[in-house]
Amino acid sequence: MVIYKIFRATEWQALVAAGETAGAPVDLADGYIHFSTAAQAAETAAKHFVGAAGLVLAAVDADALGDALRWEPSRGGALFPHLYRPLRRTDVAWHAPLPLGPDGAHVFPPLA
Repeated sequence: MVIYKIFRATEWQALVAAGETAGAPVDLADGYIHFSTAAQAAETAAKHFVGAAGLVLAAVDADALGDALRWEPSRGGALFPHLYRPLRRTDVAWHAPLPLGPDGAHVFPPLA
């Protein structure tokens, strides 16, 4: 299964430069890196990144993260993937820009 992480441009650049990241400020505060499934990603963008330009969507194979990935309840009791270790650049299968559409919502590539 593929899971997704939305990065601000500066966060993505920091991951690329350092080779790994402990995440965004919200991830650091919560003690894990927040991910979304394909079904959850658009809602995550609308809730936490409204109007934000220059975002990057990163796709990660959930199975490759092993025991460091836990599925825990969040919004409305839905299970969300949380990573309890740094995310490595080598964990990212692919990434793509996440532009704003004319309606102000982020335009996602096809998600698996």
